[in-house]
Amino acid sequence: MDKPAVPLNEQARLDELRSLEILDTQREPVFDRITRLAQQFFSVPICIISLVDEQRQWFKSCVGLNVSETARDISFCGHAILQDEPFVINDALKDKRFADNPLVVGEPHIRFYAGCPIILKSGNCIGTLCIIDYKPRTLSNKNLQALKDFAAIIEREFAILQLATMDELTLLPNRRGFTSTAEHYLDLCIRQQLNAKLVFIDLDNFKYINDNFGHSAGDRVLKEFASLLKEYCRKADLYARLSGDEFVILFTDLNTSECETIMQRLLQSFCNLPSSFTGQSILSFSYGIADFSGQQPCSLAKLLAVADSRMYNAKVQKKAQL
Repeated sequence: MDKPAVPLNEQARLDELRSLEILDTQREPVFDRITRLAQQFFSVPICIISLVDEQRQWFKSCVGLNVSETARDISFCGHAILQDEPFVINDALKDKRFADNPLVVGEPHIRFYAGCPIILKSGNCIGTLCIIDYKPRTLSNKNLQALKDFAAIIEREFAILQLATMDELTLLPNRRGFTSTAEHYLDLCIRQQLNAKLVFIDLDNFKYINDNFGHSAGDRVLKEFASLLKEYCRKADLYARLSGDEFVILFTDLNTSECETIMQRLLQSFCNLPSSFTGQSILSFSYGIADFSGQQPCSLAKLLAVADSRMYNAKVQKKAQL
C-alpha cells in the first residue's frame, strides 16, 4: 500500500482549512443535498465530501457510510488532493497502490473510487468530493465533467463561508480568521514548549494617501503590502489584515534577532516600493513585538494588546524625530 504524500503547501493548506472553522461541525443541508444528488446522479452507494486534516480525513457530508472520519495515511482522498484533476481508480484490487489497503480488503471494500479536488480561491486544496462503489467501473468524460461541476458547487459554498474569515481585498485572513488559527498555533507552542512572537503593524501615512490620492490608491498600497507579507514571511508563519491599515504576524520558533531581521527587510522593501500615485516615497509602517512563551503562556488578546501598545509607542517616537 502506498501512503499519500504530503503536499508542498501542507501548512498553508491546513491553516486555511482550519480557518474555515468547519471541522467536526454538525451536518448541514447545503452539503448533504450535494452528496445525495451526486450519489443519485452517478448511481453509486457512497458519496462523501471529505476534508483532509493533518492525520485524518473528516467527512463534512457522507451518504452510504456510518463513520465520520478515517485515517489519512490509508485514505484515497489523501492521494486525490495532490492532483489538479479528478483522481480515478477503476479497480482498486488491480492497482498496486491500493490492493492491500485496509479500506479495500476490509470495510467498506472499495473497488471504484473517483475524487475531485476541492480547491479554494487561494489555490489550496482542502479535500475532495468523492464517489465510491463496491464494484469496478469507469467514468465517461461526460461524468468526469459532472463530478467537476458538483465539486465546483462545493467550492462556491466554501467561498461564501470564507468571506467571514478572509479579507476580500488582500485575500489574507481577517481578524476572525486570524484569531481562530492563532489559537491553534499557541496551543501547539504550549504542547511543544515553543516560543512565539506576535508583531502588530500599522501603516504610516495611510490616511494621507487616501485623502490626497483616493481610496483606490490606498487599496493598491494594502494589496502591495499583503504581497510583501507573503514574500518575506515563512510558510509556517501566520499573517492577517486585522482592519483598515492594521496587520499582524505570528512567528513561531523564532528568536528576537531573526524576527527583527525579517521585519527590517519587510520595512525596507515596503519603503522602496515604486509609487504610481506620488513622486516621492511616503510608504512606511510602524510595528511592535510581543513575546509568547510556551512555558509561561498568556492569552492571544493580551499578546495583541502588548504588541499594539509597543507599535503605538514606536509610531509616536518616529513622529517626534521628524
